[in-house]
Amino acid sequence: MGVLAVTGLGCLATGTAVLLLPFFAETEPLRPEKVDIIFEKPRSKPPTSKEENREMVSPQHVQVKKSWENPGVYAWGSNTGKVVAPESKEAFVKTPRRLSYFDGQILRDLKLDRDFGAAVTENGDLVQWGTAFSKGSANPIITLKGKDLVKIAISRDRIIALSSGGSVYSIPVASADQTAKETASTSSSWIPFWSSAPPTVSYRILKPKSLGWGEKVVDVSSGLEHCLMLTSKGRVFSAASSSEDFPARGQLGIPGLTWQTRPEGPYDQPYEIGALHRFKVKAIATGDFHSLALDSDGRVFSFGDNSSGQLGFQSELGSPYVDVPAPLPVTALYNGTKLLPKVTSIAAGGLNSYFTVDAKRVQGKGNNAKELVPVKDLGKTISETWACGEGIYGSLGTGKWTHISTAPTKIKALSNLYEYDEATNTIVPIRPAHLSVGATHVCAVLDNATHLSASGQTSANDTNYGADTLWWGGNESYQLGTGKRSNANTPLYIGPLDGGQQAGSSVVGRLEGTDRFQVTPRKTVRLGEGGSGRKVSIEQRVECGRLVTAVYTGT
Repeated sequence: MGVLAVTGLGCLATGTAVLLLPFFAETEPLRPEKVDIIFEKPRSKPPTSKEENREMVSPQHVQVKKSWENPGVYAWGSNTGKVVAPESKEAFVKTPRRLSYFDGQILRDLKLDRDFGAAVTENGDLVQWGTAFSKGSANPIITLKGKDLVKIAISRDRIIALSSGGSVYSIPVASADQTAKETASTSSSWIPFWSSAPPTVSYRILKPKSLGWGEKVVDVSSGLEHCLMLTSKGRVFSAASSSEDFPARGQLGIPGLTWQTRPEGPYDQPYEIGALHRFKVKAIATGDFHSLALDSDGRVFSFGDNSSGQLGFQSELGSPYVDVPAPLPVTALYNGTKLLPKVTSIAAGGLNSYFTVDAKRVQGKGNNAKELVPVKDLGKTISETWACGEGIYGSLGTGKWTHISTAPTKIKALSNLYEYDEATNTIVPIRPAHLSVGATHVCAVLDNATHLSASGQTSANDTNYGADTLWWGGNESYQLGTGKRSNANTPLYIGPLDGGQQAGSSVVGRLEGTDRFQVTPRKTVRLGEGGSGRKVSIEQRVECGRLVTAVYTGT
């Protein structure tokens, strides 16, 4: 066996095996390497107060606290019109971001489009911004003052504003059009005229005729070309709400009314919808080109464009427009179920319609009477949410991608939900308290149990929490707030406005995702950190617009 010595290593070979042996220098003894000692990081300090303990154990408590300390507006989605982030060149804002102009402000109302935004301040003034308002500067500014506005709706190019006294104003979106000196009252034509003392911002008044003693407009809603007005006596009026196109898809609810057949008078004069005159309407809603009305007996009437099935029934071949309000066939959805349905709310937007139903368990009649409902189940109420219209973006919320719906489809994630009511010791249904519908996406705010009474007098484990919100539909401009661009055809949670871990979690059960976004319900509080500010009644509200979304503090 031969031995070969090399510097630093000795090599011993026997056959095919090779063994490398270390070669130690005689003059330098081997010493251990120096090791850095890493001490254990100090643990978080235990809470020193009830409030610190609440913040540690409940993300929802933190959300409620921040909503009271920092009122304002969060927005996200498309920023091509400088609506979500006026100071930014970003095309999209992927997650909720504060709109700095409104920091510390409480709003009466807010509406967003991709290219313009409009809001009503706490004292009733109108604020506008976006590139469609001004190409030179997209920053928010107050435009119309002194009208004590309480609510607004937006069309393609105008703002429909309702005052506390029931006056309805039609205001141009573009600042250039606001200086065109439109008449401040109704006139015999659409063409504005000059006056010696024009208002600072020109507008038109939409005044329904033949209002009764003490009757006034109490609600407004607008599509791209038309608007609806609801009076205190349950009457509904419709009018053109855009200066670009006259409504021609039946959405006004006036049979045979077109640009050519319209009567003499202003282009945007209101018309009472005669087919609804004998019903006391309590709610109105509008999509892009269609309308909904809900009466006090829980009946829904729909009219306008039905090309995607948004009116709740199948379109007749070659006749997609319905210009006479037609009852939505809700009862037919519950045939054979021993449930008596009553619609409790409606919503619309884009090419979609939504309605919620309270269905009460009753005994069947006729052949159904053979199968008796147990006495303990009689009178039990279930709540269900239905959708109809276009579903290619997932806006039906049914888990499917559907171009056209031929009948309403139940949104299972928002139906048959219950919780225990400690006040009455009973199981009660959970309903959507509010549905906000954009062009392709939707948000549902649930009326689940909330708690806003944690104080210095209650235990350290008594935390505040708000109302759950669920989101679905189109997400092409990141308007769902998940931080991703994929559409969602089933309702999901998003993370808290200031960041969170559960963004985009799908709904399996209502309690999935502990760190999810919740809105704070109405509460009279003192604003500012530590409750050092003025006392006011506020709530958080969600507003879905055309490819944009906002959450704001409302009064």
